Amino acid sequence: MKLYCATALLSFAALGQAQAVQLPIFGNFSPESFDFQTDRAAFDFRGIVGLSNCSGSIVRFDDSKDTDRAMVMSNGHCVELIKPGTVVVDRPVRKSFTVLGQDAQKLGTVSADKIIYATMTKTDVSLFLLTETYQQIHSKFSVEALTLSREIPAVGTSIEIISGYWKRGYSCQIETFVKTLKEGDWSWTNSLRYSRPGCETIGGTSGSPVVAAGTRTAIAVNNTGNESGRMCEVNNPCEISDDGTPFAQKGYSYGQQTYWFYTCRNEAGVFDLNQKDCMLPK
Repeated sequence: MKLYCATALLSFAALGQAQAVQLPIFGNFSPESFDFQTDRAAFDFRGIVGLSNCSGSIVRFDDSKDTDRAMVMSNGHCVELIKPGTVVVDRPVRKSFTVLGQDAQKLGTVSADKIIYATMTKTDVSLFLLTETYQQIHSKFSVEALTLSREIPAVGTSIEIISGYWKRGYSCQIETFVKTLKEGDWSWTNSLRYSRPGCETIGGTSGSPVVAAGTRTAIAVNNTGNESGRMCEVNNPCEISDDGTPFAQKGYSYGQQTYWFYTCRNEAGVFDLNQKDCMLPK
């Protein structure tokens, strides 16, 4: 997906020919390779986190309590290259995330002990359960979580994509929805395509929240883009029309749906894939 993980040090031979982590992030770069300071002032990095190879954000549901254990959202491919048709549910994990402040300064770290859910089928998303509560994070860092929207995002919505890996942001609009987006062995449904110029995201921005501009509401998660104009290959996703015709354009970047999480919670607010109207793969 243009799998926007920053794993440039790995080779295709090491990964296996079918795997789709965004290998080259346009060379062997690191966040220190660039200075995006001019961009940082325009974005609010509170609640944004950095992973070793991706981006993410501290998120909550609109009915989460301050005493609930907090969550981090990123991409499924930032967990691992999850086989098509496969999901990860309630897997123990030990993972830390760098917490950023408003101006992208590093405030400290938070830790996860469980992957609540992750998949690269239909969408490309992961939710980690942190050991800290929202209240504890706010007390320690004065940082509030982003709120996951339960509404379907709309075409034309002004958005910001904020990367904790690069400590930079992008601004544009939702240009359209793509019924089927294909990259390598993976396919996603109703993907967001971003307008240009403004949101030509690069490797390492995988997992960045797509935020409704001027709000602290996450409406999607960034995951991929077409790097060189090739068709339906790793790092070069293509759009599939209703008649099966593929289309690809260099520089087109995409995000994936996240409101589906709300359809998979029971009356007690507990994540449950067996809910009748759950839209996430099981």
